[in-house]
Amino acid sequence: MAVTRRTSRDIRSESRLDVLHALLAAGEASRGDLAAETGLSNATVATVVSDLLEGGIVTEARLTSGRIGRPTTTLRLNGNRGRIVGVDVAETYVRATVFDSALDELFSAEVATDEHDRDPDSVIDGIVRALDTALEGAHATRDEVLGLGISLPGGMQRWAEVSLVVPNPTWHHVDRLRERIDLPIVVDNPLKAIATAELWFGEGRRHKSMITVNLGTGVGAGIVLEGTILRGAQNYAGEWGHSLLAIDGRRCRCGRNGCVEAYVGAAGIQQTLAAIAPEHRLASEHMQREFIEALAAALAPPAPDPAVTETIERTARYLGSAIADLVAIVNPEMITLTGWTAWALGDHLVPAVRRRVMREAPGDAAADLPIEVSTVRGNSVATGIATIALERFLGDVGLVTTRVPTAL
Repeated sequence: MAVTRRTSRDIRSESRLDVLHALLAAGEASRGDLAAETGLSNATVATVVSDLLEGGIVTEARLTSGRIGRPTTTLRLNGNRGRIVGVDVAETYVRATVFDSALDELFSAEVATDEHDRDPDSVIDGIVRALDTALEGAHATRDEVLGLGISLPGGMQRWAEVSLVVPNPTWHHVDRLRERIDLPIVVDNPLKAIATAELWFGEGRRHKSMITVNLGTGVGAGIVLEGTILRGAQNYAGEWGHSLLAIDGRRCRCGRNGCVEAYVGAAGIQQTLAAIAPEHRLASEHMQREFIEALAAALAPPAPDPAVTETIERTARYLGSAIADLVAIVNPEMITLTGWTAWALGDHLVPAVRRRVMREAPGDAAADLPIEVSTVRGNSVATGIATIALERFLGDVGLVTTRVPTAL
């Protein structure tokens, strides 16, 4: 196997990303602060900052005076460099979020979609409508957009081919999507987006190896190893929702029996409720997000619904067992849960999930393993895919040569 050698240009690119990551986390920092946070030398940080200032990515914020020595200039990301847009295409909605170039959210717009209608033209129309509405709400024009990230359900082979796992037909029509939007775009799947969001805005600031579990209609895991998002040979890494939980178990929408998603995806949770209480009013709820929100409401004191309580207990066992398998394979420092199911039900699920993982993970792998709902709120998919689009822009202007996906 050929080993790719890192050049001095690649090392400098990594240093720029490290400085940007540290500056984004801090909000405002001096060159000395950035050197201390990244572990880079003062000379390297000075060179990197000079590159970023020249590119308009970073700007000087203010002078701070200390008791000893000369005043220090602090730095921050330049939010006025342009606009970045992240679009989350889910099964039930399309959400477009406009960020400034410091990745502060400016405006977000959501278009509801029929989860049973996967016609590519309908999806593309939803993307365009959500994008236009979000730009209008942010008082931004397309000329100001530096990059547009679009997250589509399903994996993407070599960044352009349709997924063979839970396919979204829109993958077949990326060229048509690009023509309709006429902006520099990068497309990825939600697992890579949520991992990016956690890496830049969440626990990735404190942990180099972690897993972010996404719970919604689909189920998957964004995996970060040693500070790098795990993609795999064909970008399929993280499709944990289609790993086996039960031999000859429930039918999954991917066509296989017994997948994790068939038990802890929104439809799987509803199937568990129907098995416990077939006549329960929520067992026939057609809209998944409304179903999950209704479950959370039914758990509220002083009289939580017994059937819903049992549903959550079983779901926590399923989820904990599946996460224990992830722990056995990856041995992460941290696990976070994200997605609209996690936000609605996380407080009810996490304690039982943690106990299950502790019991089933090998050895002491989970002894001190934190399992929590992600602190990256809002739409973590939109935030993550916008961050990928910003990385793509940095590649386009020559500031980054590594860790950047190929634009479509």
